[in-house]
Amino acid sequence: MVTIKTILAAASGGSASAGAVELACILARRFEAHVEGFHAKPDPFEILRYDSIGASFTDTFIEKFNADASAAAAKVKADFVAALGRHRMSLTPQPASALPGSIGASADWREETGYASALVAQRARFFDLVVLGRSERVVEQTHSDAVETTLTGSGRAVLLAPAQVPDTVAERVALGWNGSAEAVRAMTGALSFLGTARDTMVLTVGDAHQDSARAAVDYLAWHDIKARHVHVAARMGFGIGYQLLKAAGDQGADLLAMGGYGHTPWREFLFGGATRDVIGSSLLPVLLSH
Repeated sequence: MVTIKTILAAASGGSASAGAVELACILARRFEAHVEGFHAKPDPFEILRYDSIGASFTDTFIEKFNADASAAAAKVKADFVAALGRHRMSLTPQPASALPGSIGASADWREETGYASALVAQRARFFDLVVLGRSERVVEQTHSDAVETTLTGSGRAVLLAPAQVPDTVAERVALGWNGSAEAVRAMTGALSFLGTARDTMVLTVGDAHQDSARAAVDYLAWHDIKARHVHVAARMGFGIGYQLLKAAGDQGADLLAMGGYGHTPWREFLFGGATRDVIGSSLLPVLLSH
């Protein structure tokens, strides 16, 4: 069974990153994985490049900007270390002689300067899983730049954490299924979670994908995962994303895995879509694959 050994927790500060860090620590303990807290400090020169009042940005302003960014980064790191402590973990120096995965759950911290979404996407390429936060402030927003950039640019699954992590995570997993390549990647990307779940359900909305859903149940059986197919009738006037979330909630799921951005993000932004609905509405952890 494929397992998670490295986790990237994007730590921006505030309630969004608090949920991401908390969930990353829970999973690091469960999988005996290594978690990296990653913080992107803003670059004042990037702001200067695009700001029409850049001429008024003095050396003093830039010095204060950098000092404030460093202070904010120190606060985020302190919050990360405190979260590690709550989960009986600490920052772990990596000795050169240690084999990967030989020291159980471990953690470290990394800071870079630049555009946060791009930096997280680049760093995430070298981790099994990236955890991003979702604060209450983004409820009902039409899109999330960090989620879109990381999901479409990292080649990795993105676990979207709510601000308040539920009492249980990935004990009852719902797989949103529509027969697409993104749904297949969501299924394979979720194998580590499905292998430890007490209940796995393959959810379909409407009548179009029931045959392939049963094939997905058979596929999971080859991985010793006992899944069941749950079909719900489509409801006119409600988006697929909302209907998936309701079905997952009705089944008691504590994690929803689904394909993300089957259409390009700009089409989802203009015309709506299941990914946008879920990002804007879910209070469950959501595992997205593209």
